[in-house]
Amino acid sequence: MTRFNTSRRARAHRGFMLVELALVLAVIGLIIGAVSIGKDVQRNAEYTKIANKFLDQWKMAYDQYYQRTGTVLGDCQQAPTYMINGAHTNIGFRNACERRGGQAVAGIPENFMGTGYKICEGQGYRPGQTGYGDARLSRQSLRDLMVRHGVRLPPGRGEGHEDRYVYQDTNGNTSEVQVCFQWNPAGTASGAGNVMVIRGLTPDLARYLDQVVDGKPDSREGRFRIQGRASHTQTGDANEPGTAWEANNTIASNIYGNRHSSNDTTAIGANNPGGATARGRQYDEDRVTLLTAHWVMEQ
Repeated sequence: MTRFNTSRRARAHRGFMLVELALVLAVIGLIIGAVSIGKDVQRNAEYTKIANKFLDQWKMAYDQYYQRTGTVLGDCQQAPTYMINGAHTNIGFRNACERRGGQAVAGIPENFMGTGYKICEGQGYRPGQTGYGDARLSRQSLRDLMVRHGVRLPPGRGEGHEDRYVYQDTNGNTSEVQVCFQWNPAGTASGAGNVMVIRGLTPDLARYLDQVVDGKPDSREGRFRIQGRASHTQTGDANEPGTAWEANNTIASNIYGNRHSSNDTTAIGANNPGGATARGRQYDEDRVTLLTAHWVMEQ
């Protein structure tokens, strides 16, 4: 009788250990899943902060400048051109702000010279570092223009660095978003008119911001577009689907091409699906590709 009870207790003990092991494995699985989800939640929270506390605040500062001065950023108040940096342009071989400037020609953008310069607070990323198609830098200071007219700036990185915001890319490397403003001529694929230039975006962050701004993560349609995308030249292209935000966690840069990324051998796109693994690097320690986007302003 004692031998029978001992055997039954041993079997029960073995069964109890199997249950314990299953519970431990389940708990480990939940912890791993929670850590993974936690990283995604933390990244999304950072993206939301960039959108709400930085870029939206800069758009509000731009709109407030227009409301206070009656002109867009860096334009002439007495003879407005409605182009960013208009005060440093020329028309009729005279400065656009002069009384006699441009009396012999119509005051339309095609007759102005020296347009399209971006107003920043310093160069930040060097030309071409965060994508193709960077405009030249204006002599006007973004911070000075805003502060001169009493416009409160977003905190950014701090006093004197309000146009910058530092964040971590998906590989944990430090990246910086920089804000500038410029005017694009008609026909510019990234959006005609006055735009906010946002440099230093990872493709993942660019997709998120595109959805926030216009509800559609399309790099060449809507109010939020990639800089440097070549214009469609064929008649049928106007009604075809747009282009996705390209690239992934590679060292690719200068993403360029008419419709897809075929001209960039290290970027991911519909026309080059194996580019990142065939030609580029895809290591966890590498810096993620950085892009430049244009957000079209209302004024």
